[in-house]
Amino acid sequence: MAVDSWAISPRSTMPGLIPQPLPTHFNMDRDDYRRNKTLGKNLMCRLKCLFTSSSAPESRLSLEDTQQWSQSLERLLGSKYGLATFRTFLKSEFSDENIEFWLKCEDYKKITSSHKMSSKARKIFEQFVEAESPKEINIDYQTREEIKRKVKSPTPQCFDEAQKIVYGLMERDSYPRFLRSEMYKTLLESFAANADNAQT
Repeated sequence: MAVDSWAISPRSTMPGLIPQPLPTHFNMDRDDYRRNKTLGKNLMCRLKCLFTSSSAPESRLSLEDTQQWSQSLERLLGSKYGLATFRTFLKSEFSDENIEFWLKCEDYKKITSSHKMSSKARKIFEQFVEAESPKEINIDYQTREEIKRKVKSPTPQCFDEAQKIVYGLMERDSYPRFLRSEMYKTLLESFAANADNAQT
């Protein structure tokens, strides 16, 4: 009884049915590049629509503003537009827990009601500090335990040490990545092109 040749050697007769995958690292690099490029363009469009529609010229974003974000993390976070861009970048990397914790702490320190402070401290602890929390931040065991003790009788300073640690992590890791990202480069290129067009 004859056996069909295709049943013996599918590779030899139908190679197109067995595509060779690209290396994993190539796919990841290409996908990250495209994602950040697209996010950069989309963000740039949203920022331009928001800032150029403002009635106050001094509130509009410029090339100089975006260039100044590269001076320091403090300068970046001090700009509401810089902060919004940085948060968008971190969300695109699924690593926004540090900036979200830092912002929650900034808001927390403005609370004057002891009742609200107690409730807010507990929420921040459960969301960011407690082990296995939904957005657990990377802090040492001693700091975590110290905060656990402090939130029982919270003060405006009970998260200060953790906030310093998180700020340092962003300054050494997230911030340099942001400056190298396609998102930030796309914004700079866009505003540079607009500035050149305005001069011609």
